[in-house]
Amino acid sequence: MKVAVFRPDDERLDEAVELLESLGADPVPDPMLAVRPTDNAPQHAEYVVLTSKTGVELAHEAGWSPDDATVCAIGERTAATLHEYGYDVDIVPDKFSSRGLVATLADRVGGKSVEVARSDHGSEVLTDGLADAGADVHETVLYELVRPEGAGRSAELAAEGHLDGALFTSSLTVHHFLDAAEERGIRAEAVDGLENATVGAIGGPTHDTASELDIRVDVVPETASFDRLAREAVERITDGGDEAEV
Repeated sequence: MKVAVFRPDDERLDEAVELLESLGADPVPDPMLAVRPTDNAPQHAEYVVLTSKTGVELAHEAGWSPDDATVCAIGERTAATLHEYGYDVDIVPDKFSSRGLVATLADRVGGKSVEVARSDHGSEVLTDGLADAGADVHETVLYELVRPEGAGRSAELAAEGHLDGALFTSSLTVHHFLDAAEERGIRAEAVDGLENATVGAIGGPTHDTASELDIRVDVVPETASFDRLAREAVERITDGGDEAEV
């Protein structure tokens, strides 16, 4: 049971491989994201939103201090990293996603300044949603996400019909998977190969991106975490189910 995972080549990829092996899968680690820091720090605002572990680490390295801001984390992993670096966390949404964070903040941020500090590929769902709620939104790019050189082994396996599962953890991993396939001249074959695999997307925006690019998605966990994504995808592969779960 070969399952491709596209996490950055750091402890996140190591943890993903370990989890998949514990579930009885044969992981295909194919990092589709590499981090390029900008050395920027979050600006001062009444609310400051962090959306990733990487963002917290880079904000800390840049000397960020939240002062009296209300600090918001998009999910438990981001919150845990904030705590690890000595920051207080005031708000974590029940649903760990941009939509979940907007829903949590919508009735609090009207007329308030909100700083969103994240990668250069953050979803507009978050910034547009907060602006629609009446917030004065500013975005700081803490890091750029690029495709690592040599990425694409999973696309080759998919094109050959040798991939049983693919776990997309952001919209950008979908784009980079297809770009890697395009470079190899096998984009159509790779997409066709995914038709015979179980495709997982970590949340709604990732699902929507894959669908728009003609990749059928079978699994979207209710909780946007890699653990839930991996477990539900492997369960589906093992059970041999054929009804899409969206």
